[in-house]
Amino acid sequence: MPTHIALLRAVNVGGTGKLPMVELKAMAQRIGFDNPRTYIASGNLVFESELPGAEAGAKLEAALAEYAGKPVGVIMRTPEAMTAVCDSNPFPEAPGNRCVVLFLDGAPPADLQDTLKHQASEQVAAGQREIYTHYVDGMGRSKLIIPAARAGTARNMNTVAKLVEMATG
Repeated sequence: MPTHIALLRAVNVGGTGKLPMVELKAMAQRIGFDNPRTYIASGNLVFESELPGAEAGAKLEAALAEYAGKPVGVIMRTPEAMTAVCDSNPFPEAPGNRCVVLFLDGAPPADLQDTLKHQASEQVAAGQREIYTHYVDGMGRSKLIIPAARAGTARNMNTVAKLVEMATG
């Protein structure tokens, strides 16, 4: 049965979108996903389903909207696509907690570099459906604004690697 990786948007970040991971796992089981498992409390779900990724994502979004009373975005990836994200990291020398991947539904804007605001030491590169950012001085000190981030969800490379391990191991 195919394995899917769901990345929930704006869950358990800054005191908004509270969703206990035990509830996310139970929700996934209720809607028919097999072997659901979560990683940390930021909305990472790995599961099996015969549904294509887009259909599984839509089904999860519907359940999340019912739970939260508002839309909760979900970005879906296959284990192969997530492995490619790791393999394509343009900043492999960066510590995993300082390299962040912004996952998008589509390609990053062609003028990505021109849209960035308040860029200092941060290094930014476009991927296929991702934007990679190396926060050289740490994310907490950064003032960088990536307008495309409004449509996506971010995970650091440590989390991306762990999700690949969970989905393929």
